[in-house]
Amino acid sequence: MLHQISVLSQPILSLPRLAKRIVALCVDTSFCILAVWLANYLRLGEFRTLADSPIAPVLASIALAIPIFIVSGLYRAIFRYTGMPAMISVARAIGIYGLLYATLFTAIGVDGVPRTIGLIQPMLMLIFVGTSRVFVKIWLGGEYQSRLKLASLPQALIYGAGGAGRQLANAMSASHEMRVVGYLDDDDRLHGHVLNGLPIFSPEDLPGLVVSRNITDVLMALPSVSRQRRNAILAQISPLRLAVRTLPAMTDLVSGKVSLSDIRDLDIDDLLGREPVKPNALLLNRNTHNKTVLVTGAGGSIGSELCRQILQSQPKQLLLVEMSEFALYQIHQELQSHASGGLSSQDQLLGAESVSKVGGVAADGLRATEVVPLLASVCDEVRMQEIMDTWHPHTVYHAAAYKHVPLVEHNPAEGVHNNVWGTRVCAEAAVRNGVRNFVLISTDKAVRPTNIMGATKRLAEMVLQALAELNPALTAQGGPAPTSRTCFSMVRFGNVLGSSGSVVPLFREQIRNGGPITLTHADITRFFMTIPEAAQLVIQAGAMGTGGDVFVLDMGQPVRIVDLARRMVELSGLSVRDDNNPEGDIEIAITGLRPGEKLYEELLIGENPISTQHPRIMKAQEPYLPWAQLQQSLGALHVAKGVNDVALIRGLLQQLVAGYEPAGEVVDWVYLAQERDALGGE
Repeated sequence: MLHQISVLSQPILSLPRLAKRIVALCVDTSFCILAVWLANYLRLGEFRTLADSPIAPVLASIALAIPIFIVSGLYRAIFRYTGMPAMISVARAIGIYGLLYATLFTAIGVDGVPRTIGLIQPMLMLIFVGTSRVFVKIWLGGEYQSRLKLASLPQALIYGAGGAGRQLANAMSASHEMRVVGYLDDDDRLHGHVLNGLPIFSPEDLPGLVVSRNITDVLMALPSVSRQRRNAILAQISPLRLAVRTLPAMTDLVSGKVSLSDIRDLDIDDLLGREPVKPNALLLNRNTHNKTVLVTGAGGSIGSELCRQILQSQPKQLLLVEMSEFALYQIHQELQSHASGGLSSQDQLLGAESVSKVGGVAADGLRATEVVPLLASVCDEVRMQEIMDTWHPHTVYHAAAYKHVPLVEHNPAEGVHNNVWGTRVCAEAAVRNGVRNFVLISTDKAVRPTNIMGATKRLAEMVLQALAELNPALTAQGGPAPTSRTCFSMVRFGNVLGSSGSVVPLFREQIRNGGPITLTHADITRFFMTIPEAAQLVIQAGAMGTGGDVFVLDMGQPVRIVDLARRMVELSGLSVRDDNNPEGDIEIAITGLRPGEKLYEELLIGENPISTQHPRIMKAQEPYLPWAQLQQSLGALHVAKGVNDVALIRGLLQQLVAGYEPAGEVVDWVYLAQERDALGGE
């Protein structure tokens, strides 16, 4: 019944203002007739048809009431907003009408009409007219406000009328954030049909729907569609200035139900690269399953994802080495909750804290992973030796590094200390304690670097290459030589999407703040890969190492950052403001290259990389210095960084790292401040 009343209100609210006034006038006219008929019944005590009743009271009521109501402004009021002032106006108009009507039929009298009709009929008119205004306010006012509220919400179409799309529409039916008005689907057999009250349109109709239905958002409910098809759909949508959101992949929707919380902003990894290659389970588990694994930089973007991927392989112990207390706390809490998910009820009763320290037994009888958080700097020789001597890890993933190019350029000594010295400290501790596999997370910026960060990462690679040749000649301090040879390998790749300090989260925040998007150069390009894919490939590459290998990940084609920025703006439902579109929403501002920044990145120093058993992993053939020669230069570099001799640091890096050409003058903050003070003193 309530639904039928709501449906009836739709055509009434859609009428023009004049038509609504005519309807109100007709209703009041019917009240005049009804009030006379009912007054006759109350006076005589029996029902009479209008044909058997005098016509004079009816004609007089209409002739008096309608003009008085018009003059009193009753038809100028918007009934759905009727309040106390409007009700006073109704009472005043009925009062004037009642006085005239009673004078005519009660005081003067009309033959054949009972005098009490002149008193009863105006009272009935007050009830009928007043009640009608209150009813319209309650009925149409609430419905009108509801329509206004719905109209003010973003209007969305769900792309995909399959199971995920239907579940999403059901989840959003009561949403106060967005209104779903229909589906888009590629299946032409569905076009024109209605699904759960929502029409299904062809994607070809989208430009017209944007105008006719004021569409602002498209929700991609295609969790199992290929990336190639997704990109084609997005290319079709992007010119229409619609905000695009999406559901995660089907593998992430494990519950079988879709909720409003599953919708996320479209990540740029939905637009880039290729279809991810299914990981090789044998390679993923070879160095991790039921083994003790140590990850340095465990709280960073790559380090934390490595920990998540490793945990899925069920290692015996997972050692988290991190210098940042808060980052270590975060990743430990996350991994701890996952690690305890498979514990028996008895272990869960012990509490998560005890499990993280002593481990537990999973329901299938396997021992749950022991997750150990360790605050430590990779540059601390004593601490790293203590950690590896205590647990004797089978595999070490060395992800700890300073990677932000401008910051390292402004703090070169610390960059050398953390990236080069930290790698050497960890590598030598690994050799002394019989670590079987040591994998360095490197970067494409190590290839013909123009900045300190890239040069230090290439030098870190050279340290491992030299140690791989020397090992197992290194012996434990004061003890016997290690019983097994440490296999050193390096994995080099470009930017990962969404990592700390990367352009994607920066651009997203700048768009959210209304711009401008800051870009250092219009022609700058970068390689990109998603964090999970990069972490999986790192683990698989490390499992293929034989000693001194430099693995290079296939990053696909480099991406122009300006194109990336434009795509992010367009898929946020906005437009780029430039010379061709001065009324656009978001400006892209060119700020100039930062210290040490390159226009283009490379992945290989030499030529002819060697293919491996994995289609996305290649092996580079990179030259390096023997340990005896490298060790002497590292000693000099260690002294130079200890006294912050930036000029000497840059000079030594140029001697050691082939292709390193500093892009500008020294910009170390301490060096610049000291130089400024010296000039001021003169």
